[in-house]
Amino acid sequence: MADQVRVNSVNKWIIAATVMIPTIMEIVDTSVANVALTHIRGSLSAGVDEVTWVLTSYLVSNAIIIPITGWLARTFGRKRYLSFSVTLFTVSSLLCGSAPNLGTLVFFRVLQGIGGGALQPMSQAILLESFPPQQHGVAMAVFGVGIMFGPIVGPFMGGWLTDHLSWRWIFYVNIPIGIIALTMVYFFIFDPPYLRRTKDRIDYWGLALLVVWIGCLQIVLDKGESEDWFNSNFIIILSAISVIALVFFLYIELTTEKPVVNLRTFRSISFTAGNIMMFLSFFCFFGSIVLLPLYLQLLMGYTATLAGMALSPGGIASLISMAIMGRLINKIDPRLIVLFGICVTSYSFYMMTQFNLSADYHYVLMPRIVQGFGVGCLFVPLSTLTLTHIPREEMGNATGIFNLLRNLGGSFGIAFSATMLARHSQINHRFLIERMSPTDLTFQEAYHTLTFRLPQLGVNPGILEESVLGVIYGQVQRQALMLSFNDSFMYLFLIFFALFPFLFLLKRPKLGEHIETH
Repeated sequence: MADQVRVNSVNKWIIAATVMIPTIMEIVDTSVANVALTHIRGSLSAGVDEVTWVLTSYLVSNAIIIPITGWLARTFGRKRYLSFSVTLFTVSSLLCGSAPNLGTLVFFRVLQGIGGGALQPMSQAILLESFPPQQHGVAMAVFGVGIMFGPIVGPFMGGWLTDHLSWRWIFYVNIPIGIIALTMVYFFIFDPPYLRRTKDRIDYWGLALLVVWIGCLQIVLDKGESEDWFNSNFIIILSAISVIALVFFLYIELTTEKPVVNLRTFRSISFTAGNIMMFLSFFCFFGSIVLLPLYLQLLMGYTATLAGMALSPGGIASLISMAIMGRLINKIDPRLIVLFGICVTSYSFYMMTQFNLSADYHYVLMPRIVQGFGVGCLFVPLSTLTLTHIPREEMGNATGIFNLLRNLGGSFGIAFSATMLARHSQINHRFLIERMSPTDLTFQEAYHTLTFRLPQLGVNPGILEESVLGVIYGQVQRQALMLSFNDSFMYLFLIFFALFPFLFLLKRPKLGEHIETH
């Protein structure tokens, strides 16, 4: 009873601030190191392939922890485990910043991922429990703002700290934030009565198989394109291990009495449909987020800063739409808002399929703003519809699964988009080269125009023909890559349509419905 009084006595907005500060810190850290890789490689004398483990090691350990967050919170107590996670993340940030070589940096990044993995699902669970059911849309809007805020701030903050101070400060900056977060957790977060520390039998087999499955899968997704996918024995072996581990993991978790991840939650049709929709939406969203800066920098000549400026307004649009949807969700059927979000986001992908080599800044900016607004409309009601009907006792487990599938959707989308871009670049290049011949009118026109103009630009007549053919070939490469971007965006546009059928499986929450009655 005393625990319940203390839980109820803390203002819900103070609780929201308490859990979102470490969550934003963790989300920022997933992208802040990307822009500093070149500096890290030079400072620690590492190769290009080696330094990417700074990213991969964090993502792998992060992904492993996410689905078992609910079990860990039940086993050790939520407040105790949240405090431990924030402490581990903060201390490992200090260790990452002071790492003397690449090996120790990768090891400390693994520890940082272990500490950070629990922050997202625990924050989401605490928010849903702290806000009454009729305000779950507001809670998910708060959570969504944090999710979208990280990718906006991360690259800019990482670039600024690296350029003006040192790459080590992208980790040191976490220390004061972590101390503030830990202090707030101590004073404002309490375990509810139903989540007291328990001493259940540990599902060692399930835990081990989960580590093997997620670890191997994340490495395959991260290294697949650079290793040429299934032409690499390394990728084949890891993929086989991942599949086998997944099969045994599913069997054990569905048959054991106290599973580390309770898959029986998927008996809820609404929960299952919502997870599939979130996986697919982040598959497409993160796929496009990877393609857009590549298009701007490789073909349009944008700097990294300009490319970031073109992407950031989309994040701002997401923040605005999430704030609006958080208020509308109790007045309109959330499924209609999801439908609206799907339609708006689909249109943004179609707009991206129309990119060309003559696109100006505003032509690129508008699809990103439309996409950001659509994703904001989609995220809040979909999260609410997926999780509202879950009993409080299962909320930690459910949010862990939900965040895992969201993150895996992003990883799959990134790998898919990078692969499609590379494959179609080769296909389109071969297609265009085969149609280049002296009898082609377009080729003739380009050849004669360049033969006349290049000497005026000071090209040596002795190498004129070679220079003309070189310029034409360069344009063919640019056109082939442009077509590949169009093809990749079209794939994402078509995949996004798979969300529509699952919309009919979502169960609308009843106004004033209380989770604890389920």
